[in-house]
Amino acid sequence: MERSNYTLLTEFILTGIPYPLKLRTFLFVFFLLIYILTQLGNLLILLTVWADPQLHARPMYIFLGILSIIDMGISSIIVPRLMMNFTSGIKPIPFGGCVAQLYFYHFLGSTQCFLYTLMAYDRYLAICRPLHYPVLMTTKLSLLLVAGAWVAGSFHGTLQAILTFRLPYCGPNQVDYFFCDIPAVLRLACADTTINELVTFVDIGVVVASCFSLILLSYFQIIQAILRIRTADGRRRAFSTCGAHITVVTVYYVPCAFIYLRPETNSPLDGAAALFPTAITPFLNPLIYTLRNKEVKLALERMLLGSKNKSEV
Repeated sequence: MERSNYTLLTEFILTGIPYPLKLRTFLFVFFLLIYILTQLGNLLILLTVWADPQLHARPMYIFLGILSIIDMGISSIIVPRLMMNFTSGIKPIPFGGCVAQLYFYHFLGSTQCFLYTLMAYDRYLAICRPLHYPVLMTTKLSLLLVAGAWVAGSFHGTLQAILTFRLPYCGPNQVDYFFCDIPAVLRLACADTTINELVTFVDIGVVVASCFSLILLSYFQIIQAILRIRTADGRRRAFSTCGAHITVVTVYYVPCAFIYLRPETNSPLDGAAALFPTAITPFLNPLIYTLRNKEVKLALERMLLGSKNKSEV
Protein backbone atom coordinates (compact mmCIF):
# COMPACT_ATOMS: atom_id res chain seq x y z
CA MET A 1 0.00 0.00 0.00
CA GLU A 2 2.88 2.36 0.81
CA ARG A 3 4.46 1.62 -2.53
CA SER A 4 1.31 2.69 -4.38
CA ASN A 5 1.26 5.93 -2.41
CA TYR A 6 4.74 6.74 -3.70
CA THR A 7 3.49 6.65 -7.31
CA LEU A 8 0.76 9.23 -6.65
CA LEU A 9 3.15 12.18 -6.94
CA THR A 10 3.29 12.90 -10.66
CA GLU A 11 4.10 16.61 -10.62
CA PHE A 12 5.72 19.36 -8.58
CA ILE A 13 4.72 22.97 -8.01
CA LEU A 14 7.59 25.45 -8.06
CA THR A 15 6.81 28.28 -5.65
CA GLY A 16 9.37 30.57 -7.30
CA ILE A 17 11.05 33.50 -5.61
CA PRO A 18 9.08 35.80 -3.27
CA TYR A 19 8.18 39.18 -4.78
CA PRO A 20 5.65 42.00 -4.32
CA LEU A 21 2.61 41.47 -6.56
CA LYS A 22 2.87 45.01 -7.90
CA LEU A 23 6.24 44.08 -9.44
CA ARG A 24 4.91 41.01 -11.26
CA THR A 25 4.77 42.61 -14.71
CA PHE A 26 8.11 44.37 -14.26
CA LEU A 27 9.87 41.15 -13.19
CA PHE A 28 8.34 39.19 -16.07
CA VAL A 29 9.54 41.77 -18.61
CA PHE A 30 12.93 42.06 -16.87
CA PHE A 31 13.68 38.33 -17.03
CA LEU A 32 12.25 38.12 -20.54
CA LEU A 33 14.76 40.75 -21.65
CA ILE A 34 17.54 38.98 -19.73
CA TYR A 35 16.67 35.73 -21.52
CA ILE A 36 16.47 37.29 -25.00
CA LEU A 37 19.72 39.24 -24.57
CA THR A 38 21.46 36.15 -23.16
CA GLN A 39 20.49 34.07 -26.18
CA LEU A 40 21.35 36.78 -28.70
CA GLY A 41 24.64 37.72 -27.02
CA ASN A 42 25.92 34.17 -26.74
CA LEU A 43 24.70 33.32 -30.25
CA LEU A 44 26.59 36.34 -31.57
CA ILE A 45 29.81 35.19 -29.88
CA LEU A 46 29.30 31.65 -31.18
CA LEU A 47 28.76 32.86 -34.76
CA THR A 48 31.72 35.26 -34.53
CA VAL A 49 34.09 32.52 -33.35
CA TRP A 50 32.77 30.08 -35.96
CA ALA A 51 32.89 32.56 -38.87
CA ASP A 52 36.27 34.13 -38.18
CA PRO A 53 39.21 31.98 -39.35
CA GLN A 54 41.55 33.77 -36.96
CA LEU A 55 39.50 32.66 -33.95
CA HIS A 56 37.87 29.29 -34.53
CA ALA A 57 41.18 27.44 -34.79
CA ARG A 58 42.55 28.86 -31.53
CA PRO A 59 41.93 26.91 -28.29
CA MET A 60 40.96 29.97 -26.24
CA TYR A 61 38.10 30.78 -28.61
CA ILE A 62 37.05 27.16 -28.98
CA PHE A 63 36.53 27.21 -25.21
CA LEU A 64 34.69 30.53 -25.49
CA GLY A 65 32.35 29.12 -28.15
CA ILE A 66 31.56 26.09 -25.98
CA LEU A 67 30.95 28.41 -23.02
CA SER A 68 28.38 30.28 -25.11
CA ILE A 69 26.58 27.02 -25.92
CA ILE A 70 26.48 26.09 -22.22
CA ASP A 71 25.22 29.55 -21.21
CA MET A 72 22.43 29.36 -23.80
CA GLY A 73 21.48 25.92 -22.47
CA ILE A 74 21.44 26.85 -18.78
CA SER A 75 19.43 29.98 -19.49
CA SER A 76 16.89 28.03 -21.56
CA ILE A 77 16.49 25.38 -18.87
CA ILE A 78 15.88 27.80 -16.01
CA VAL A 79 14.74 31.29 -17.07
CA PRO A 80 11.54 30.47 -19.04
CA ARG A 81 10.30 28.42 -16.09
CA LEU A 82 11.23 31.26 -13.74
CA MET A 83 9.20 33.68 -15.86
CA MET A 84 6.12 31.49 -15.48
CA ASN A 85 6.16 32.28 -11.77
CA PHE A 86 5.38 35.89 -12.65
CA THR A 87 2.14 34.96 -14.40
CA SER A 88 -1.19 34.21 -12.77
CA GLY A 89 -2.30 30.70 -11.86
CA ILE A 90 -0.52 27.57 -10.68
CA LYS A 91 1.69 25.96 -13.32
CA PRO A 92 2.99 22.59 -12.13
CA ILE A 93 6.00 20.89 -13.66
CA PRO A 94 5.66 17.16 -14.48
CA PHE A 95 7.76 14.70 -12.48
CA GLY A 96 9.75 13.84 -15.62
CA GLY A 97 10.23 17.51 -16.38
CA CYS A 98 11.64 18.05 -12.89
CA VAL A 99 14.06 15.15 -13.39
CA ALA A 100 15.16 16.55 -16.75
CA GLN A 101 15.63 20.07 -15.37
CA LEU A 102 17.77 18.86 -12.46
CA TYR A 103 19.85 16.61 -14.73
CA PHE A 104 20.54 19.17 -17.44
CA TYR A 105 21.27 21.96 -14.96
CA HIS A 106 23.91 19.88 -13.14
CA PHE A 107 25.20 18.42 -16.40
CA LEU A 108 25.77 21.84 -17.96
CA GLY A 109 26.76 23.49 -14.66
CA SER A 110 29.52 21.00 -13.89
CA THR A 111 30.68 21.06 -17.52
CA GLN A 112 30.98 24.82 -17.14
CA CYS A 113 33.11 24.33 -14.00
CA PHE A 114 35.49 22.07 -15.93
CA LEU A 115 35.52 24.50 -18.86
CA TYR A 116 36.48 27.45 -16.65
CA THR A 117 39.41 25.35 -15.41
CA LEU A 118 40.48 24.57 -18.97
CA MET A 119 40.28 28.26 -19.86
CA ALA A 120 42.49 29.13 -16.89
CA TYR A 121 45.01 26.44 -17.88
CA ASP A 122 44.98 27.72 -21.46
CA ARG A 123 45.76 31.27 -20.25
CA TYR A 124 48.51 29.90 -18.00
CA LEU A 125 50.22 28.20 -20.95
CA ALA A 126 49.76 31.22 -23.23
CA ILE A 127 51.24 33.71 -20.74
CA CYS A 128 53.70 31.65 -18.70
CA ARG A 129 54.98 29.37 -21.50
CA PRO A 130 54.35 31.33 -24.71
CA LEU A 131 57.09 29.64 -26.75
CA HIS A 132 55.76 26.17 -25.98
CA TYR A 133 52.08 27.11 -26.16
CA PRO A 134 51.47 26.06 -29.81
CA VAL A 135 52.87 22.61 -29.02
CA LEU A 136 51.30 22.14 -25.58
CA MET A 137 47.80 23.38 -26.47
CA THR A 138 46.90 22.27 -29.98
CA THR A 139 43.45 22.47 -31.55
CA LYS A 140 43.14 18.67 -31.36
CA LEU A 141 44.05 18.62 -27.66
CA SER A 142 41.62 21.43 -26.87
CA LEU A 143 38.80 19.51 -28.57
CA LEU A 144 39.69 16.37 -26.60
CA LEU A 145 39.68 18.37 -23.35
CA VAL A 146 36.28 19.83 -24.21
CA ALA A 147 34.95 16.34 -24.96
CA GLY A 148 36.28 15.16 -21.59
CA ALA A 149 34.51 18.07 -19.86
CA TRP A 150 31.22 17.12 -21.53
CA VAL A 151 31.59 13.46 -20.50
CA ALA A 152 32.51 14.34 -16.89
CA GLY A 153 29.61 16.80 -16.70
CA SER A 154 27.17 14.20 -18.03
CA PHE A 155 28.36 11.70 -15.42
CA HIS A 156 27.92 14.26 -12.65
CA GLY A 157 24.41 15.18 -13.82
CA THR A 158 23.39 11.54 -14.15
CA LEU A 159 24.70 10.68 -10.68
CA GLN A 160 22.84 13.56 -9.03
CA ALA A 161 19.57 12.89 -10.89
CA ILE A 162 19.60 9.16 -10.08
CA LEU A 163 20.44 9.70 -6.42
CA THR A 164 17.77 12.39 -6.01
CA PHE A 165 14.89 10.65 -7.75
CA ARG A 166 15.54 7.10 -6.54
CA LEU A 167 13.86 8.26 -3.33
CA PRO A 168 10.07 8.04 -2.91
CA TYR A 169 8.07 11.26 -3.15
CA CYS A 170 4.57 10.93 -1.72
CA GLY A 171 3.68 14.54 -0.94
CA PRO A 172 3.60 17.44 -0.40
CA ASN A 173 4.66 18.50 -3.90
CA GLN A 174 5.53 22.19 -3.44
CA VAL A 175 9.19 22.85 -4.19
CA ASP A 176 10.20 25.99 -2.30
CA TYR A 177 12.43 27.20 -5.13
CA PHE A 178 12.19 28.52 -8.68
CA PHE A 179 13.56 25.36 -10.32
CA CYS A 180 14.10 21.71 -9.45
CA ASP A 181 17.40 21.64 -7.62
CA ILE A 182 18.78 19.04 -5.24
CA PRO A 183 18.39 20.71 -1.81
CA ALA A 184 14.84 21.91 -2.49
CA VAL A 185 13.62 18.60 -3.95
CA LEU A 186 15.20 16.46 -1.22
CA ARG A 187 13.12 18.26 1.42
CA LEU A 188 10.03 16.59 -0.08
CA ALA A 189 11.38 13.02 0.01
CA CYS A 190 9.49 10.45 2.09
CA ALA A 191 12.72 8.73 3.16
CA ASP A 192 16.01 9.42 4.89
CA THR A 193 18.14 11.76 2.77
CA THR A 194 21.37 11.57 4.78
CA ILE A 195 23.25 9.59 2.14
CA ASN A 196 22.04 11.89 -0.61
CA GLU A 197 23.13 14.98 1.28
CA LEU A 198 26.54 13.47 2.00
CA VAL A 199 27.14 12.37 -1.60
CA THR A 200 25.93 15.73 -2.92
CA PHE A 201 28.24 17.60 -0.56
CA VAL A 202 31.24 15.43 -1.45
CA ASP A 203 30.55 15.28 -5.20
CA ILE A 204 29.83 18.96 -5.72
CA GLY A 205 32.46 19.88 -3.14
CA VAL A 206 35.15 17.95 -5.02
CA VAL A 207 34.13 19.48 -8.37
CA VAL A 208 33.96 23.05 -7.06
CA ALA A 209 36.99 22.86 -4.77
CA SER A 210 39.27 21.11 -7.27
CA CYS A 211 38.30 23.34 -10.19
CA PHE A 212 38.50 26.53 -8.17
CA SER A 213 41.86 25.53 -6.65
CA LEU A 214 43.33 24.79 -10.07
CA ILE A 215 42.02 28.12 -11.36
CA LEU A 216 43.56 29.99 -8.42
CA LEU A 217 46.86 28.16 -8.92
CA SER A 218 46.86 29.02 -12.63
CA TYR A 219 46.18 32.68 -11.98
CA PHE A 220 48.75 32.88 -9.22
CA GLN A 221 51.34 31.79 -11.78
CA ILE A 222 49.84 34.10 -14.40
CA ILE A 223 49.99 37.18 -12.14
CA GLN A 224 53.63 36.45 -11.34
CA ALA A 225 54.39 36.20 -15.06
CA ILE A 226 52.46 39.40 -15.87
CA LEU A 227 54.40 41.37 -13.27
CA ARG A 228 57.60 40.33 -15.04
CA ILE A 229 56.42 41.84 -18.36
CA ARG A 230 58.51 44.94 -18.95
CA THR A 231 56.14 46.99 -21.09
CA ALA A 232 53.09 48.64 -19.55
CA ASP A 233 51.02 47.86 -22.67
CA GLY A 234 51.89 44.18 -22.42
CA ARG A 235 50.89 44.06 -18.77
CA ARG A 236 47.65 45.89 -19.52
CA ARG A 237 46.67 43.50 -22.32
CA ALA A 238 47.45 40.44 -20.22
CA PHE A 239 45.51 41.75 -17.22
CA SER A 240 42.57 42.69 -19.47
CA THR A 241 42.29 39.20 -20.94
CA CYS A 242 42.63 37.44 -17.60
CA GLY A 243 40.50 39.98 -15.74
CA ALA A 244 37.44 38.96 -17.77
CA HIS A 245 37.91 35.32 -16.82
CA ILE A 246 38.48 36.08 -13.13
CA THR A 247 35.31 38.20 -13.03
CA VAL A 248 33.18 35.43 -14.54
CA VAL A 249 34.68 32.74 -12.31
CA THR A 250 34.04 34.78 -9.15
CA VAL A 251 30.42 35.52 -10.07
CA TYR A 252 29.86 31.83 -10.83
CA TYR A 253 31.70 29.98 -8.05
CA VAL A 254 30.85 32.09 -4.99
CA PRO A 255 27.05 31.60 -5.26
CA CYS A 256 27.51 27.87 -6.02
CA ALA A 257 29.63 27.42 -2.91
CA PHE A 258 27.06 29.33 -0.87
CA ILE A 259 24.20 27.10 -2.07
CA TYR A 260 25.76 23.64 -1.94
CA LEU A 261 28.72 23.73 0.46
CA ARG A 262 27.13 24.77 3.74
CA PRO A 263 24.88 23.10 6.33
CA GLU A 264 21.31 22.43 5.18
CA THR A 265 19.17 25.51 5.67
CA ASN A 266 16.11 26.89 3.94
CA SER A 267 17.23 30.48 3.50
CA PRO A 268 15.52 32.97 1.15
CA LEU A 269 19.04 33.99 0.12
CA ASP A 270 19.42 30.64 -1.66
CA GLY A 271 17.06 31.75 -4.41
CA ALA A 272 18.83 35.08 -4.81
CA ALA A 273 22.23 33.35 -4.94
CA ALA A 274 20.97 30.81 -7.50
CA LEU A 275 20.00 33.62 -9.88
CA PHE A 276 23.70 34.31 -10.50
CA PRO A 277 24.77 30.98 -12.07
CA THR A 278 21.38 30.44 -13.75
CA ALA A 279 20.48 33.86 -15.15
CA ILE A 280 23.05 36.57 -14.39
CA THR A 281 26.29 34.83 -15.39
CA PRO A 282 24.97 33.59 -18.79
CA PHE A 283 23.83 37.17 -19.45
CA LEU A 284 27.14 38.75 -18.39
CA ASN A 285 29.50 36.39 -20.24
CA PRO A 286 28.93 37.88 -23.72
CA LEU A 287 29.32 41.42 -22.35
CA ILE A 288 32.51 40.62 -20.45
CA TYR A 289 34.16 38.67 -23.24
CA THR A 290 33.30 41.16 -25.98
CA LEU A 291 33.78 44.45 -24.16
CA ARG A 292 37.06 43.36 -22.56
CA ASN A 293 38.48 41.29 -25.42
CA LYS A 294 40.00 43.24 -28.28
CA GLU A 295 40.30 40.24 -30.62
CA VAL A 296 36.62 39.34 -30.28
CA LYS A 297 35.60 42.95 -30.93
CA LEU A 298 37.81 43.09 -34.05
CA ALA A 299 36.42 39.77 -35.31
CA LEU A 300 32.88 41.03 -34.72
CA GLU A 301 33.66 44.19 -36.70
CA ARG A 302 35.12 42.10 -39.54
CA MET A 303 32.03 39.91 -39.62
CA LEU A 304 29.63 42.88 -39.61
CA LEU A 305 31.63 44.75 -42.26
CA GLY A 306 31.80 41.62 -44.40
CA SER A 307 28.04 41.19 -44.22
CA LYS A 308 27.54 44.87 -45.06
CA ASN A 309 29.84 44.66 -48.09
CA LYS A 310 28.08 41.56 -49.39
CA SER A 311 24.68 43.25 -49.07
CA GLU A 312 25.95 46.30 -51.00
CA VAL A 313 27.27 44.10 -53.79
